[in-house]
Amino acid sequence: MNAIVLPDDLTAPSYGTGSLAAVLPAVAGSLGLDVTTATGLGSRAAQAALGLPAARRVVVALVDGLGMHNLAERGGHAPFLRGLLRDGRTLTTSAPSTTAAALATFGTGTSPGLTGLLGYTQRNPATGGLATLVSWTEQSDPYRPGPKMSGPFVDPLDLQREPTVLEQVGAALSVVAPGRAKFAASGMTRAALRGPRHVAAERAADAVDATVRALRDEGLVYLYLGDVDKTGHRDGPESWQWGHALEEVDGELRRLVRTVPRGTLVVVTADHGMVAADHAHQHDVAVRPELDRDVALLGGEPRFGHVYATPGADVDALAARWAEALGDDALVVTGAAAVAAGWFGPVADRVRGSIGDVIAVARGRATVVDSRIHPAPARQMPGVHGSLTPTEMHVPLLVAA
Repeated sequence: MNAIVLPDDLTAPSYGTGSLAAVLPAVAGSLGLDVTTATGLGSRAAQAALGLPAARRVVVALVDGLGMHNLAERGGHAPFLRGLLRDGRTLTTSAPSTTAAALATFGTGTSPGLTGLLGYTQRNPATGGLATLVSWTEQSDPYRPGPKMSGPFVDPLDLQREPTVLEQVGAALSVVAPGRAKFAASGMTRAALRGPRHVAAERAADAVDATVRALRDEGLVYLYLGDVDKTGHRDGPESWQWGHALEEVDGELRRLVRTVPRGTLVVVTADHGMVAADHAHQHDVAVRPELDRDVALLGGEPRFGHVYATPGADVDALAARWAEALGDDALVVTGAAAVAAGWFGPVADRVRGSIGDVIAVARGRATVVDSRIHPAPARQMPGVHGSLTPTEMHVPLLVAA
């Protein structure tokens, strides 16, 4: 097996002290707790590496979709966060650079290869169906014409078996997570972020108010802010609407820092960045026989495809054919090579069947879709993520104390 040589426009994921995985262990260290994750990340070492001070109260605000490069490029819309950039750090997120994989990596301090959350969609090796992790549903026959027949995916605690850092902190201190009521018991929350006491807050402003109230007690508040990502998918990360969403988040975070109890540590990070799609460079497997041949299922993301081969197919030949067909629009490797390169961190045996036999990593602003399973709105989204470009992979670590 040949080692993967990344081109200059792609960056390798990491799961050590310079990664998103280190944030919650470091926060545990700030709170005086000893936590060590399954990948060996220790709270004291992570705290020292990220330069977090000791504190009795901590807020970790995760702004979905706010990559470091996105923030730097549109910083005029975020005067408060821009003021924190000088002393901020750049962290690397998971592969793929998408919410399901990244939040589980963040929540457990480990890696997708241990959590089993490998993308927006992935194969359930037990059934052959296509699971959608954000909704936690599974389509038994995703290529069936017409309405898709979806049912519940596996028990979240069966897929994701690592303890979360929030659970471990919660054994000693108050841990609260304000947010929309529908997320409180969702499959994603139960898998990746279980442990906190949930407080219903439908708007960002309500969540900030709930955060301040929760800090009457010493401990940790996890604050998820999703509007930047939602707007980016709908309107694109270069749109005025995205800038407006960033302005609103920036204002709420500024208000948060001004109203928390004295001595509270506020940490701001993100799960991934986002790029504007160029639909002239979209490749549809459904109309490309050279891409469709020997493919049983396409999962993952339009920017990071898990390509599942038909039984008995020559995986190396499949990867070579995809590489030729996609040209400069993607780096194509075998799943085995990606595992060997550490893209998913340590990989549990039970997770291997959900990793694509071939991985297609989009370059530039390209995407790879399958119009038989991806509806038109998904194929036409202006803002996308999942690949290994620095814009998608680099996330901020900003600290206000």
